[in-house]
Parts: sequence; C-alpha cells; structure tokens
Amino acid sequence: MAYKNLRHFIKTLEEAGELVRIKTYVNPHLEITEITDRVSKHYGPALLFENTGYDFPLLINAMGTEKRMAMALGVNNLDDISLQMEALFKSLTSPKNNFIDKLKMLPQLSEIASWMPKVISGKGECQEVVMTNPDITKFPVLKCWPEDGGPFLTLPIIHTKDPITGIRNVGLYRMQVFGPTLTAMHWHRHKVSARHFNEYKKLGKKMPVVVALGGDPAYVYSATAPLPDGVDEYLLAGFLRKKRVDLVQCLTQDAQVPADADIIIEGYIDPEENFILEGPFGDHTGYYSLADFYPKFHITAITHRKDAIYPATIVGIPPQEDAWIGKATERIFLVPIKMTMLPEIVDLEMPVVGVFHNLVIVKIKKEYPGQAIKVMNSLWGAGQMMFTKMMIVVDGDVNIHDMQEVAKYISDNVNPSTDFIFTRGPMDVLDHSCSTMSFGGKMGIDATKKLPEEIINTISSNNQISSLNINEIKAMFSEISEMNNSLLIQGISVVFISVKKSRKNHIKELNQLLFKTKHFTDVKMIIYLDDTIAIDDIADAVWRFSNNVDPLRDHFIVEENNISHIGFDGTRKTKELDGFERDWPNILASDETTINRIDAIWNELELGKFIPSPSNKYRKQLYKGGAVVEE
Repeated sequence: MAYKNLRHFIKTLEEAGELVRIKTYVNPHLEITEITDRVSKHYGPALLFENTGYDFPLLINAMGTEKRMAMALGVNNLDDISLQMEALFKSLTSPKNNFIDKLKMLPQLSEIASWMPKVISGKGECQEVVMTNPDITKFPVLKCWPEDGGPFLTLPIIHTKDPITGIRNVGLYRMQVFGPTLTAMHWHRHKVSARHFNEYKKLGKKMPVVVALGGDPAYVYSATAPLPDGVDEYLLAGFLRKKRVDLVQCLTQDAQVPADADIIIEGYIDPEENFILEGPFGDHTGYYSLADFYPKFHITAITHRKDAIYPATIVGIPPQEDAWIGKATERIFLVPIKMTMLPEIVDLEMPVVGVFHNLVIVKIKKEYPGQAIKVMNSLWGAGQMMFTKMMIVVDGDVNIHDMQEVAKYISDNVNPSTDFIFTRGPMDVLDHSCSTMSFGGKMGIDATKKLPEEIINTISSNNQISSLNINEIKAMFSEISEMNNSLLIQGISVVFISVKKSRKNHIKELNQLLFKTKHFTDVKMIIYLDDTIAIDDIADAVWRFSNNVDPLRDHFIVEENNISHIGFDGTRKTKELDGFERDWPNILASDETTINRIDAIWNELELGKFIPSPSNKYRKQLYKGGAVVEE
C-alpha cells in the first residue's frame, strides 16, 4: 500500500485506534522523550504532539509496535513481505523452458519496472513553502536525554551520491543541530555515505547532501535497510508500496527527493573543513554514544509542505520504536539470505535486548557436522551481519522467538569447552566494550544437537538442579551482592551474579573458586554483572551483559571434575582494575525535574492509565558522572 503522504498514514493510524493526539503543551526538550519512553515500553500508541511551542506538530512512535510497523509497510503481517519477496525471486529465477513461458513473464517484469523511482517535472508538495532564510531551529527538534550534546534530528533520510558513478544512497543518520544553518552529519566509517564523502575529499569538491523528513513511512524503513551496494533504496520502497517513488529536483543542490515528503533540508559538506565535536547522544544501545568529531553540514535551503508534520523517534533502553524497524529487517531479509547464501537457514531472530548487533539467533536444518560453524562464519562475512557480537545456532523444533525455549535448548546441547567459538572482527562503532574502537571479540555458540563426529567428550552436568543455597554462597564470598538462579528451576543451567568488583582479575578468580564449590558442580554458565544492576529482571540483565562483554576477552572456562563450566565478565571495565583505556558510557535515564513534570500533567495528555517513568528504575543504576562514567 502506498501512502499519499505522512498525513495519510496518520489518518490510517487514527482510524485504527493506533494514534493519540496530544493537545497539551509538551516541550521537545526532554519532555517528549519522557512521555514516549513510558508509552513505548508498554507498546502504546503513536503520538502526535500538536502543541510543541513551534509551528509544526511532531509525530513520534508511529512504528512503535509490530502491528504499526506492518501498517507502515502496507501489510497485515511482516512475514507477508518476505513471502512476496520469495515468490518474486522464485518466479524470476525459475527455468523458462520455452517462448510462451518467457512471454508470461512480461506482465511481471512490467510491474517491477513500475516500481522504479522516477524524477518528475515541476515542484513537489515538499516545496510548497520555501524558507526565505533557512533555519532548522524553527522545527521542534528533540533533545532526547539529559546528557545529550544538544537537539538532534532523529529520523532524517539522508541523500548522497557517488561522485564517480552518480549512484544514489539513502541512509538514516542522526544530525545534531548547532545553529540555524549548521548541523553535524553522524555517519560511521562503514556507511556508504561516508565512502562517498571520502571520494569527494579525494576530488577536492564540496559534497551535496539533502535531507528529507516525512512522506510515506516506507522511505524511513528503506533508508535503514541493509541493501547491497548500488541497489537504490527507493526501488525497495517502490516494491514495498507497489508504486514508484516520485522524485523532484532540489532547489540549490543537484539531488532528487520524494515529492510527497514533509520537509526538505538542502546543503553541502566541505571535505576540506575541520570536523565538529558532536554528541554525546543517548543511543539505541541504552547507553550514551560519546562525543566525537564528524563532518559539518551547511544548510543552503529548507522547503516544506504547507501542512508539514515533523517526524521524530527516540532510541534508548529497549524496547523502543527502533526495535520494530529492526524486526521488519529481520523478517524481510531472511528470504534473500536463505535464497542466495544459506539455504539451510530456517529462521532468524534478533532479540530486542540484543539491540541489533549484540545478539542473533539462527535456526538451521542441520545435515552434517560443523554446519553450525559454517553458518556462523558465513553470516559474519555478510554485510552488516559482520557486526554481530554473539551468534547462537540451533536446530530441531525449537521456537527461536521464545527466549526461554532457546535458553533451555542451549543449556541441553552445549558443552562450554567445545561448543563456544571465539574470534575477532569488526564491531559496531557503538560497542563500548571493545578494548579498541570498532574491533573486538565475537562469540558463536553451536547449540545444535551434536552428530557423532562432533562429540569430543561427554557432558555430565545435571540440568535439573532446582536451586542454590544463596545465603550460604554469599556468606562464603562477601563480594557477591545478589544472585539470580531462577533459570535453574526451569532446567536452564545459567546463574546471574552481581559483584562488587574491587581488584584486578577479580571476576576470573571468583569464577574459578565458585566452580570448585559443591554448589556449582552442575551449573554450566555464570554471568557476572555490576552490583548496581538489578539482576532480578532477566531481560535487563541480558541487555546489560550483551553490551558490556567482549566475549573473547571476558570469558573464563573452568574444567572441574571432568565437567566444563564457563563464566562471563559483564561488569563495567576500568583502567584501574581491567587495564581498559577507553571511556565507559553511562546508561540512559530522564532527570527528576522532567519525570515530575510529566507526572503532573499526565491526566491532561489523555493517554489513559498512569504509567510511571521507566527512569525511576534506571536512575538507581546510573554510574557517577555524566555521559562518561567517572573512575
């Protein structure tokens, strides 16, 4: 389904009972984030803030549930898109035995051609109003979290072109606002736009960059999609909409943008100019990404619809709206992976607590020894999958969308000394656990049922251990703050322990001692976390662990009584205790003033039953310091 514009999507959401209009004044500085954080963590509605103190209303959380993400892409279920894609691939690649079979393909080829983006003549709706003096500060740009470096555009669709080939790339990168005509452009070194920038630098030319906001929500999704180099994101958008994207020529830059967008920001980057210090920014990991230097974007023109709506999102401690954008990618791109790379893959899951790059679960149809390892290595070499920190491969009948079922399957089928595979490779720039930025340890877990050739030694642990004597263990080891052994009751041989770390090699030594006691004889895995973390919440514990661990550096295998055990250090790393040289970021939480303000006006928002702030919980877990944790 193609939406005519963003207002058409809003109307569709409202008619489905999926949107609430908020007429009370709410400040884009921190307050909209606080409301959205409460709503998104309870899978609440899209929010249209009509009174922002600016001339433009603000839409947020529009794709904040699986249902709304499917609505944004015009389907009832996200799997519908993968089924459409699979049918198209099979039709195009199946043998054509005669001329008649080839003729039958013509209507389908014609339909595919109709999805190609087209530059139309004249101006688009996005150019109905031309700002005489361009000023990005006229829009309700969000400051999301207290330690953010300033206000940020969070849903900008960035258009760049390769200066050699002219091929367009469309991406989604945050933009910090520094003044009416100046922002930063936060693209990481592995992004296509960053590569375009490097080409302009070699040529000594200024780089045209154009930003679109709003329009059909398929544009936002397509800008995030992990497409192969050279594949136009607007072709994907055309496939999703089943209608081409009409583009119009920009006024001051040689670029083309969707005619039905709400706001267009035109400008350039001068590769010869010094970068600007951008950030910090509360990121999708649930931690701040810290300040660093990025290119300056100079605005040359701003145009917009007469009835423009400013779209935004927030990211932070999961779940947030971006989880469902990631879920769409998981479901849509499963088909190309299966059909072009790994036909043995049955299903794929990127758990929300893994914040995309930290954890991926893969289900395969296993036919030969070592197949799980082959799948791991293949995926680590495939596009953005190269950033995956931890990859778990299972087989059989396990439902990989049920985390308890997956954990039980891992516990039943894994020998820590033989089935954990450790390596190093490229990491996401936002991974703060790496000793070196963007490069660190990875872990694969072969949790498939083992074939005779794969069995090196027998696992003799008892997965039915019911509990641990926590008080007795804490009496033996005073540094242990809390223990969570709730998974043992479910037959899952994993224990979470929070520790007040106080010396070098503390976790390694404690791990060795614990597995020598009678209490942990039948426990396969211990995950260690800081004493500030509430380990009673398993989802939160896994989120903190997966962010804080470098699996290669932070794992400790213990062989005791012919049984293999493994421990993982998921605590904060410091220079004093761990020799860790990088700054460690803080987690995200609203400040008390903002929380109290939203508490006070909640009934005016007409959002139903009062939702307490998630930050009440996380404020207790903040480390000393601001965006950067103090030693």
